[in-house]
Amino acid sequence: MAEVVGVSEIKSTAELVQDASSVFFEKFGSKPSFAACGPGRVNLIGEHTDYNDGYVFPMALPQVTVIVGNKTNTGLCRITTTAENADEPRSIEVHLPSAEKPLQPGLPAWANYVKGVVQFYKGTLSSFDAVIVSSVPLGGGVSSSASLEVATHTFLEALDPNGPTTDLRAKALTCQMAEHEFAKMPCGIMDQFISVMGKEGHALLIDCRSMDAKLVPLADPQLVVLVTNSNVRHELTGSEYPTRRRQCQEAAAALSKKSLRDATMEDLFASESSMDREVYCRARHVIGEISRTTEAAEALQKEDYATFGRLMVESHNSLRDDYEVSCPELDQLVEAAMAVDGVYGSRMTGGGFGGCTVTLLKKDAVGRAVEYIKGKYLGKPTFYVTAPSKGAQILSV
Repeated sequence: MAEVVGVSEIKSTAELVQDASSVFFEKFGSKPSFAACGPGRVNLIGEHTDYNDGYVFPMALPQVTVIVGNKTNTGLCRITTTAENADEPRSIEVHLPSAEKPLQPGLPAWANYVKGVVQFYKGTLSSFDAVIVSSVPLGGGVSSSASLEVATHTFLEALDPNGPTTDLRAKALTCQMAEHEFAKMPCGIMDQFISVMGKEGHALLIDCRSMDAKLVPLADPQLVVLVTNSNVRHELTGSEYPTRRRQCQEAAAALSKKSLRDATMEDLFASESSMDREVYCRARHVIGEISRTTEAAEALQKEDYATFGRLMVESHNSLRDDYEVSCPELDQLVEAAMAVDGVYGSRMTGGGFGGCTVTLLKKDAVGRAVEYIKGKYLGKPTFYVTAPSKGAQILSV
C-alpha cells in the first residue's frame, strides 16, 4: 500500500536489526551476535475488559521493538535505547540481579520495562551489552511498553544457554509482572500475551480469566486494518487507569461478583438505583464490551465484516460515553472514518485519552479514507496500513 499518499512506511524487522547493529558498533566497538524482537499490538475490540477477567481480541502489529547485543562477563548490563521520546539518559548500566541485591525501579522511566524483565527472568542470566530500536509508536496506545518487555525477555532467551522458553504463558506473565512492579502500571495480560503469541494472518481471542486463547483468521486479501495515530496524548492515564480499575472492583463488589466477567446487564439494571452513577456507567461499559468482544470474534470467523464493524463503533461509543476514556481527537477520527464508503467499523484502541484508532475497511477504500480523514481531522494524523503479524522471535543478526 506504499502508493497511497499519506500512509507511513513501516520499517521491516531486518532494517531495524541493521539500524540497531550500526548503533551497537558505534557504542560498543563490535558487531552484535544476538537479536530478538517483540511486536506492538492493536486491539480490534475488547477495551478495558482484560483486568475484569473478560475477553480481548487483539492482533500483533508489523511494528516491533528490536534488541541486539552480546554476552559479556563483566556482571554489568549496559543498555542503550534510540527512542527519541525516551527520557534521559538513554544509556544505562545495571548490575546482574541477585537475592541480596535485586534491581530496583527508578529513573530513567524507559529502563524500568527492561530492568523489570531482567529482574523476574526465570532462566539463566548473563550480563550483556544491548541496543534497543523500535518502530512501535510511543504513547500511541499500541503497547510500546509490552513490545519492549517481550523483546527484552526474548533477547534474554537468545542469550540463555538453555535456549528459549517453551512456556509462553509464563513468559507473558513475567513481562506483565515487570510492568506491574517496575513501571507501576496495573495492566491486564492482553498486551504481553499477544506480543508473545501473535500469529501472522490471525487475531487472537484471549480469555483473560482462564488465559485460554483462540486464533481467528483475519487474512482476507480484500480487507485492511488501518491504524491512525492521533498524535495527541492527554496526560491523564497515570491516574485515570488505576481509578477505572478501582471503580470496576467497586462495581463487582456491589453486584456480589468476583469480577464484572460474572455480571450480566440484568444484574446491573437491578442494582442501578443503589450504585454510584459513575461506577454504574463503568460497569455498563465493561459488561457490554465483554459481550461485544465474543460476538465480534464469531462475526469475524464467519467473515461477517458488517457486524464486526457495527460492534467496533458500539465499543467506541461506550468507551466515550460510559467509560469516558476517549477524547475529541479520537472521536473526530472515528466519525471521519465512518463517513467513508468501504469502511466497516472504527474505534479508539488502547487505554485512551489519545493515541490511535483502529479501522476495518476494504483495501480499495484506504486511499479515500486517508484523504477524507486528513481533511476532517484538526490535527496531523499518522496512518499505518497493517495486517496481523508474528509474535516475538529470536532473530539472526
